[in-house]
Amino acid sequence: MKILISNDDGIFAPGILAAKQAVEDLADVYVVAPDKNNSSVGRRISLFKHLKINSCELEDGSQGYSISGSPADCVIAGMDYIMDEKPDLVITGINAGVNISCDITSSGTVCAAFEAVSLGIPAIAVSLFMDPETSYKQDENGEWYLDFDFTLAKKVLHELVLKIINKGFPEGVDLFNLNVPSNYASQDVKITHLSHKMLDKKVIDNTTKEKEDLFNYPLEENQDSDDLIMITSNLITDYEKGSDGYALLIDKQPSLTPLNVNMTCRDLKDW
Repeated sequence: MKILISNDDGIFAPGILAAKQAVEDLADVYVVAPDKNNSSVGRRISLFKHLKINSCELEDGSQGYSISGSPADCVIAGMDYIMDEKPDLVITGINAGVNISCDITSSGTVCAAFEAVSLGIPAIAVSLFMDPETSYKQDENGEWYLDFDFTLAKKVLHELVLKIINKGFPEGVDLFNLNVPSNYASQDVKITHLSHKMLDKKVIDNTTKEKEDLFNYPLEENQDSDDLIMITSNLITDYEKGSDGYALLIDKQPSLTPLNVNMTCRDLKDW
């Protein structure tokens, strides 16, 4: 079995190495990812633009490839240029953050998995929800840092890929969207559906006093804040039972959402 792994956080993000470690005993693994962070770019593809490709050494000493493009670009380049034959499975992640609800269409992680499906390869998108209460820690100098604990995410991903090897994908399922909480109450995986939305979005400017620090950092040199706006967001907290948001954020257990990329609604006979 051959697996292509990509992400939207960048080739040297800790999550992509965690994904590799989770499945490298099950398959031949290839890692191809953007050369820098590409979060929230959706399924952007750099058609007819030159892209820089570099071979690089990952933290474990293995070889990876960086592309000066989007996550979807990396999936295409990985399949059609770097690998000598198409993979059997594409894994995107492990994303540091949450990817749930109908908002997944803005996610570089999930849309890279969509791109794989469009190329005929089933996929898994994986994200680790970094709980603010436990993931942000201070070092001995009082500096804040993110504590990436991928232990449960790696375990669930390994078990999911093993099941796919043994049983294949369920009929009608093109990809799985897996979200794992860092601060979990249960390790049991819940099969879920997409929530209505994940984020409340708001536009602010330099008159928005309650978010003044956010708006003013960082300003580019010689940039005047009077003609600037910023789109901000807050994670919503109200989710319906059975949804990915409810499992992940309310029950604090891994959420596995089976998806089909054909978004056609066929039943209009009573319209």
